[in-house]
Amino acid sequence: MEFSEKLSSAIHANPDKPACEGGGQVYTKGEIAGMGDLILGMLTDAGIAQRASIGVIVRNRVIHGAAMLGLIGGGRWLTTIYAMQSAQAIAQEIRDTRFAAIIADRQDWSEDVVAAARETGTLGIVIDHGAVEPLSLHPELATTGAGPFRVVEGEPGLEVLSSGTTGKPKRVVFPARILDRMIDSVKAAYVSGSAEPCILTWPYGGIGGMCELIAATMMERYMVVLERFNVEEWVEAVERLKPRTVSGVPTVARMILDAKVPKERLASVQYFTGGSAPMTIELQDAFEEAYGIKVIWGYGATEFCGSVIMWTPALYDQYRRTKAGAMGKAMPGITLRTIDVETGAVLPAGQQGYLEALVPQISDDWIRTTDLVTIDEDDFVFHHGRGDGAIIRGGHKVIPEKVVDCLREHPAVLDAAVVGLPDERLGAVPMAVVELRAGAEADEAALKDHVRGKLTSPQVPAKIRIVPAIPRTTSLKADLTAVRRLLEAQEAAPEVAA
Repeated sequence: MEFSEKLSSAIHANPDKPACEGGGQVYTKGEIAGMGDLILGMLTDAGIAQRASIGVIVRNRVIHGAAMLGLIGGGRWLTTIYAMQSAQAIAQEIRDTRFAAIIADRQDWSEDVVAAARETGTLGIVIDHGAVEPLSLHPELATTGAGPFRVVEGEPGLEVLSSGTTGKPKRVVFPARILDRMIDSVKAAYVSGSAEPCILTWPYGGIGGMCELIAATMMERYMVVLERFNVEEWVEAVERLKPRTVSGVPTVARMILDAKVPKERLASVQYFTGGSAPMTIELQDAFEEAYGIKVIWGYGATEFCGSVIMWTPALYDQYRRTKAGAMGKAMPGITLRTIDVETGAVLPAGQQGYLEALVPQISDDWIRTTDLVTIDEDDFVFHHGRGDGAIIRGGHKVIPEKVVDCLREHPAVLDAAVVGLPDERLGAVPMAVVELRAGAEADEAALKDHVRGKLTSPQVPAKIRIVPAIPRTTSLKADLTAVRRLLEAQEAAPEVAA
């Protein structure tokens, strides 16, 4: 059976069973399936070809999830579009891609977006969670125009955007036949049992949220959809549903600690799993000491359609102390290696280079990343930053993650982000923004002294700005593009004032 057929069968099974909740409302599987079927009917009635490209401006809301499940289950080609972009950027994406249809929340149908869809002849489908009829055709875009529309050759599937933390997100293509990889990835992460409820902290528009959405449907797991991560809302769901495994990025753990959530409110949780960014030893120690919850970490990427490196409870029990800081080992069926950054030569154990992975479900070719890692003699993988994010300061290479980790070690710092800004004399210099813990105090001089005491002079940020909150993507990663804009604006401000 094709994956789309399997997904469609799972969507339509047990229609009276509660499937998910969001915005204070519980939805049954039948309601989710019905919304997906309605969208498929709209596309068919509009005469849109089966392989025409359909875009969804994604928000973490239940009906958006139902729409995407319906498209994949119906053998349609789905492309995710980030709602966090400006209306002008979304409009340009519509013009560039020439979608046959766009599905978007009412708030995302701005004048710019409607104008772009009208120019390309795109059908518009409106999502309105508060309406009696939550799905409808946009009154100005109720029929398709002449086109031409983008048509995808080959089998159906989806395009998922990369995180976009360092620049414009790029699309990664997944034919439906390889989406079983998503299920394997999630099953590996939920070490305490695959049938327990899922409290979603990942964005639907990225690979983490898409994995959770599809896996929850295929495995009949009840899902709580959080539009944005909020500590109290998340904790309330944990208390009510009592999962043994929860997941998220390191920032989730950091925010829970900073909020001083009482241990008894997380009493059901045995494991905190995650990936997307490295978990520092200090944060893992603090979280485990505060809550008695084992941190089972991993590593994945959009290009891998999920995780490829993972700790397991057995590895945790044997190696937690001796391999602290590792991302884990290769998952079953995955082969890893490191290659020389300059020559591409395969490196022996213990030498740092770019990570490459062979994922048979994805490709017969090695998939290269720009993550700098070492793989030790026991096959544990250690992350050392991203090669493509290095800042060359007067000939000295500065890895932003290393500076971020150092700033996080300061007792007043909740989180930090570091980017490189152009410098006439040195080429580029590291600049940082810092978010302080609740009630904590620190100034730029003290933070620079802290970094200077631990790292080399080129690694000390030229400036450190203390901000109320670090700009973030929907997956709670620091949005480095927004951070860079913020710092550039602050640098330009004195010149404007003069």
